[in-house]
Amino acid sequence: MKRIAVLTSGGDAPGMNAAIRAVVRTGLDKGWEVFGVRQGYAGLIVGNFIPLKARDVSGIIQQGGTVLGSARCLEFKTEEGQLKALRALHQQDIEALVVIGGNGSQKGAYDLWRMGFPVVGIASTIDNDLYGSEVTIGVDTALNIALEAIDRLKVTASSHQRAFLVEVMGRNCGYLALMAGIAGGAEAVVIPEVETDPEALAAELRSSYERGKSHALVVVAEGAKYNAEGLLQYFQKHRERLGFELRATTLGHVQRGGAPTAYDRLLATRMGAAATEYIACGEYGLLMGLVKGEITGTPLEEAAHKKKEIDMRLLRLAEVLAK
Repeated sequence: MKRIAVLTSGGDAPGMNAAIRAVVRTGLDKGWEVFGVRQGYAGLIVGNFIPLKARDVSGIIQQGGTVLGSARCLEFKTEEGQLKALRALHQQDIEALVVIGGNGSQKGAYDLWRMGFPVVGIASTIDNDLYGSEVTIGVDTALNIALEAIDRLKVTASSHQRAFLVEVMGRNCGYLALMAGIAGGAEAVVIPEVETDPEALAAELRSSYERGKSHALVVVAEGAKYNAEGLLQYFQKHRERLGFELRATTLGHVQRGGAPTAYDRLLATRMGAAATEYIACGEYGLLMGLVKGEITGTPLEEAAHKKKEIDMRLLRLAEVLAK
């Protein structure tokens, strides 16, 4: 009988619980014992394991966040911390570990795999910046939350003939901002991958005003050189040039909360089930991700070290659609 463990690490993402549920129930179906690790790698280092049965994951598929908890753990980035984690896994006779999380989490998974422990990763981050998956768990929910906020802000922007800067999450990846900008009908999108000239942005807002638009909306990625607050401060000195009054809204961590969408629940379930299938076949050191509609295993080494590129054609599309 196999004994496997599952943990969630890094920033929480809607759909993590669906992935936990899938790992637990498909593992139990194979006759395995399944354990959860509380508080991510920090919990792994101190051996915070709990047994999980089918009823323990009942009613969690619709919940945001992670029932196992998550925590940043600087100690795990050290060799000493990793050795503590390995000792804890061996003391519990764990034969394989499933890691649900984003870049930092999968780098940790790769470190354990490199040290000889069987690990399978599941791509989960609202930033969608993880190599090895076209879309990661949590992205769809975060995007829909951002879109709902944009739709609401456009109503008040039109009522008062204002321009809004809406800052969304994504760290150093502009995917959320770009997709939200296209779906929300934004006049401009500011992302880290392309340096933005505030003067050119001011000209675009002025052009929107002169074309008779009742409002203007700019979606800004948090990792851009000029975030929403920075742009607001820049434009306050030149308000008359914009045509519109300008306001800024930062969505922040509200994008992580809420119930996962159907898409995220299904994606997480498929990835969780695939993780136990790979373990059953003795295939480790892989990240479960969505590639061309299929759940596919990408080497953790690639997921941990390769950069995921954004499709710049979509930025051009956003510019065309804003006219």
